[in-house]
Amino acid sequence: MFADGLEDTIVALATPQPAGSSSGAIAVIRLSGARAIAIAESRFKGKKLSEQPSHSLHFGLVCDASGGVVDEVLVSVFRAPHSYTGEDSVEISCHASPYIIRRVLDLLMESGARMARPGEFSMRAFYHGKMDLARAEAVADLIAARSKAAHELALRQMRGGVSSEISSLREELIHFAGMLELELDFGEEDVEFADRSALRQMLDRVRARIAGLMETFTLGQAIKEGVHTVLAGRPNAGKSTLLNALLQEERAIVSDIPGTTRDTIEEVLDIRGVLFRLMDTAGLREADDRIEALGVERTLQKIATARVLVYVYDQTVLSAEEVLADLQRFARPDLQVLILANKADLLGDSAAVETGSRLAKAGYSHWLSISAHRVEDIKWVSDALYSLVVEDERLLESPMISSLRHLQALRSAETHLAKAEEGLRGNLTSDLIAWELRQTLHHLGEITGEITTDDLLDNIFSNFCIGK
Repeated sequence: MFADGLEDTIVALATPQPAGSSSGAIAVIRLSGARAIAIAESRFKGKKLSEQPSHSLHFGLVCDASGGVVDEVLVSVFRAPHSYTGEDSVEISCHASPYIIRRVLDLLMESGARMARPGEFSMRAFYHGKMDLARAEAVADLIAARSKAAHELALRQMRGGVSSEISSLREELIHFAGMLELELDFGEEDVEFADRSALRQMLDRVRARIAGLMETFTLGQAIKEGVHTVLAGRPNAGKSTLLNALLQEERAIVSDIPGTTRDTIEEVLDIRGVLFRLMDTAGLREADDRIEALGVERTLQKIATARVLVYVYDQTVLSAEEVLADLQRFARPDLQVLILANKADLLGDSAAVETGSRLAKAGYSHWLSISAHRVEDIKWVSDALYSLVVEDERLLESPMISSLRHLQALRSAETHLAKAEEGLRGNLTSDLIAWELRQTLHHLGEITGEITTDDLLDNIFSNFCIGK
């Protein structure tokens, strides 16, 4: 799809579509393509745009064919290759009236532009070498970022964090792959250009770096998508009180009547730039009625897909055995669990220590004795949640992947590297080892766009917003 129509001049609204009284004051309409400046000039009354330098701003009027004024505007001119897309581009800043936006777009299309497809501006930037594929994807992530950490991650990606790491890995592999290919040209003379000891060291080094990148995916995805976090426990454990305290607002109904929460309540909590998607759920018990039973079933479903479980229990009521029995119902290797022994203000913190020791021996090391009514305890809970997800803050400054596509490509690359390493130990011929290295290079190239297909590009850019 995107490979077609590259010669067209495209147009789209680059700012959010106005919606009634919530519309902003200004809208930006973007043009890109060989005729962008000429098309804009055909509807612009002011300086002759075709004679203006790149990166210049001009005041004037947008007029229809009869000379009727549609709006007063500011027009920015960007000349190829010094533009976002690498093509001649124009951005028209007009008033954000839905009528004005629609009229300006219609006039520009009447003059020869066509409506851009989703992501087509960024796709053209990729085609013209303004950014690689990983950086283009980061543009979409930057637009969608809802937290400080997600914004910083996308910004690092857009500035080439992952791309630089992939390029470095490819350079190492290309050198040795070239040496092995050279050996094939001298096959009858039985010579070795690629030092086998150095090749093994390189394979170990590259595999370790790829493994390190793959390990960042869990944190990268959590930062990008938010951390799916479920508050669960038996009725009257204090889950709703805890939710309200974390959010600093009365979001959930709090009552001493068991089974008050019958459906999930979902809210977003920002802890030091990381978004936690908190879900308060129905209390875990044998339900007295069908509605409550459905709530309990939904709780179990939410826990089954959660990244983090905050298990809250009333330490004045439950024993260690009962807590462990609850936890074993939904234990799984990829579920991180924070256990909160609530109502310490009624019993005293020291009384829960024995239960905490029992839980630690059972493998549950993240445990706190708290009161959901104490402000300082809520701070402990926030800190514990953050530490559970961000185990090492230094990772936040290093290259990190957040795309499943990148993870799959790295897994494929690592598989072929492992086969190359196995081939070295088994004294495989140079052509077979070289083939494994070429496959590794292929999968790494898929990340940055050295290797692409039309289907891949369509899939990536079609998820962008129109105008970007």
